[in-house]
Amino acid sequence: MHVDIIAAEERGITQSEWLDSYHTYSFGQYHNPKRFNFGTLRVFNEDNVEPSAGFHTHSHDNMEIITIVLEGALEHKDNTGTRGIIRAGDIQRMTAGSGIKHSENNASDKEKVHFLQIWVYPETRDLAPSYEQKTIDPKRIKNTFYPIVSKSPKEDALSIHQDATFFLGHFDKEQKVEHTPASEKHGDYLFVIDGEVALGNKVLKAGDSAQITQVDKVLLKMLAPSKLLLIEVGVNTL
Repeated sequence: MHVDIIAAEERGITQSEWLDSYHTYSFGQYHNPKRFNFGTLRVFNEDNVEPSAGFHTHSHDNMEIITIVLEGALEHKDNTGTRGIIRAGDIQRMTAGSGIKHSENNASDKEKVHFLQIWVYPETRDLAPSYEQKTIDPKRIKNTFYPIVSKSPKEDALSIHQDATFFLGHFDKEQKVEHTPASEKHGDYLFVIDGEVALGNKVLKAGDSAQITQVDKVLLKMLAPSKLLLIEVGVNTL
């Protein structure tokens, strides 16, 4: 097993009066040649946006963008006329495809919005832009890794145009969980949203992450009540 730990404090940071954004991989003005991507996983940002603030209209293309709201609510608008709000417990997939312009703003004028935004390279370029959004059932993710995004999703999960699967789990203290990668060509990116977890002899806390490759099974033990996101992607496909 090969494990590469990325401590929370090692991430790149973008800060302003309205934004605290933490970057696992090179993004914006943060450039780290050793941290550009993990297989088809290109961007992993943890964002905190102040009330009534946000990202003005900007462009994307040829990327699968997954947004997971952890606290608060995020409003999005785009040049196709799509408009909606992603609330805590919701997930959204945006296929930027051939090109889209959109904005993202805190939907509240009182509370911050805290969310994860993740970019994955698509299998096919220049797809028609599209959105999909669903609410996560808390019962589905209790003490197990449940697939919330997949190329071949279950009925209550989102689809993605790539051989990638996102697993979310909320675990009790002392709970143990194991995950078997789909193949030796896949790697797993583990992010600790909250809590504390043991990965072998390594301990990860909130904001820490790990790139895991060359493993038959990923074995985890919760040292505290924990919320974890596991993203499985192809690591030998680019």
